[in-house]
Amino acid sequence: MLIIFFLPRFCESRARAIAVTLGRKESTPGLSPIIRVAVYIGNDALLVVLQLRGEKIPESDFTTLPNGLKYYDIKVGGGPEAVKGSRVAVHYVAKWKGITFMTSRQGLGVGGGTPYGFDVGQSEKGNVLKGLDLGVQGMRVGGQRLLIVPPKLAYGSKGVQEIPPNATIELDVELLTIKQSPFGSPVKIVEG
Repeated sequence: MLIIFFLPRFCESRARAIAVTLGRKESTPGLSPIIRVAVYIGNDALLVVLQLRGEKIPESDFTTLPNGLKYYDIKVGGGPEAVKGSRVAVHYVAKWKGITFMTSRQGLGVGGGTPYGFDVGQSEKGNVLKGLDLGVQGMRVGGQRLLIVPPKLAYGSKGVQEIPPNATIELDVELLTIKQSPFGSPVKIVEG
């Protein structure tokens, strides 16, 4: 759902302060129904747009990759892009049929939980769920993406614990950081 309102131009500093405050709340999913804030400045007025959580995003709005993975960018980040070989830290919430079965957001730490770190492109080694690995590629730091992960990129025909065989799962992923080497360039994985 979108909420749109206009303000007179003289309210610009106030509108920017509100947008910054709301923007901070939007970066912590679950604490606010607001998922996107935008302020457009015209000659005589300001247009403020709030996108609210609550309505499920239709699957038709997702981008489908050839491997069946579907993604929708809730928020496009402004930082570096995650590519194969990047060492990333993410927060995620994993759901099956709308029920959360795993999350990095519980406990103490950054943003209310312990971020999950992995090297992008390493799912072949079994270190990370293939759908998460492929879904993070192309994200930018600060971004948030919804993934619909088909069984072959999730837990396959075996399932795991309460997740049955051939289950499609959903992941809500926030890219927190891409780790850098001590010399300031991205960490590269070299296989020999």
